[in-house]
Amino acid sequence: MPQYPLPDRVGAEEVLAAAARRTAALHDAARGLDRSGAVWQPRGHEPAEVVCHNDLAPDTMVLDGGRLVGIIDWDTASPGPRVWDLAYLAYRLVPLSHPDHDGLRLDRVARARRLRVLCDALGHDLAPPEVLRGAVVRLEDLAAWTLARATADDDDRLRGHVDLYRRDARWIGASCGVLAEDRASD
Repeated sequence: MPQYPLPDRVGAEEVLAAAARRTAALHDAARGLDRSGAVWQPRGHEPAEVVCHNDLAPDTMVLDGGRLVGIIDWDTASPGPRVWDLAYLAYRLVPLSHPDHDGLRLDRVARARRLRVLCDALGHDLAPPEVLRGAVVRLEDLAAWTLARATADDDDRLRGHVDLYRRDARWIGASCGVLAEDRASD
């Protein structure tokens, strides 16, 4: 369960595509699930299309060699829109974080190509612009939630995460033109 910088086996486009396909399959399996009476740790988000994992990231993916074999840590699952999970998956695995944060040497064009790989592997009608907009909203929501928690717990470490999420959201917003290009590497 790797962290940044991503090891080559996790950063491989095959793993990115497999993670997108697995997420789409999990979302499809949860459609129509009777959620009446269910209790969720975090609040859900509208529209409640599927059950979202809410933390799809390298450290919740189980790999056997270079093959994705599972997704763990479902304690933050809750109902939400499909794009909510996919935006966070893209943020963490493309990654869509500010280049100074992730330690990778990927320019915007390379990140755009990886985002297209993720979107193409989904098998749904989510295009890069929608995932990028979702990532900005997701990070702003995560920053607000983290700030509330940091304030309640008087936790300076969490306050640092708030700044990171906000910086990454600004970077995504400023980079949307390049990142959203359908075939940035063609």
